[in-house]
Amino acid sequence: MKRQKIFMTLFLVAIICAFVLPAGCAKKAVMKEEATVEKEAAVEKQASAQAAEAAPAKSPEEQKVGEAAMAAAALADKEASQFADIQFAFDRFDLRPDAREVLGMHAKWLTAHPEFIVRIEGNCDERGTVEYNMALGQRRAASAMKYLVDLGVGKNRIKTVSYGKERPLDPGNNEEAWAKNRRDHFSITRQK
Repeated sequence: MKRQKIFMTLFLVAIICAFVLPAGCAKKAVMKEEATVEKEAAVEKQASAQAAEAAPAKSPEEQKVGEAAMAAAALADKEASQFADIQFAFDRFDLRPDAREVLGMHAKWLTAHPEFIVRIEGNCDERGTVEYNMALGQRRAASAMKYLVDLGVGKNRIKTVSYGKERPLDPGNNEEAWAKNRRDHFSITRQK
């Protein structure tokens, strides 16, 4: 009986040692691992700080070039927001001479600024059915697109959409308002 108690006590001590000692070692290993990670992070931070200090400062010319590039990009964005609409005759989608002139300027600008894309939005006046005006607006946008492509603008940089009579520029109900609404509008955005 006494032997059994001693044997059981030794057995329990062995089990406890088997679970407690490795757990203590694992904790120390985890603590060592965390310390190593912290040291590595500190070394990386110091190395990047040294690299930043070692990097040559931009010369005044380089700073001017960077500023000029930023100014040119801002100017291009401003110019893009000022693309003129083109107008159409009643119930027509063929380009008038004044529209061709405007499209020529748009093509030159787009060719010089390949980072931009254009969406041509075809619009109509309020007369006619919704379906008819949607189709006419699409033909108007398509004719402007074809002309721009013929002038050298990549077809992949041009999208078309028709709004028909849904987005009038002038809500009036007279010939002057209708003439303003028969148009293609150009929405210019930077490619992503």
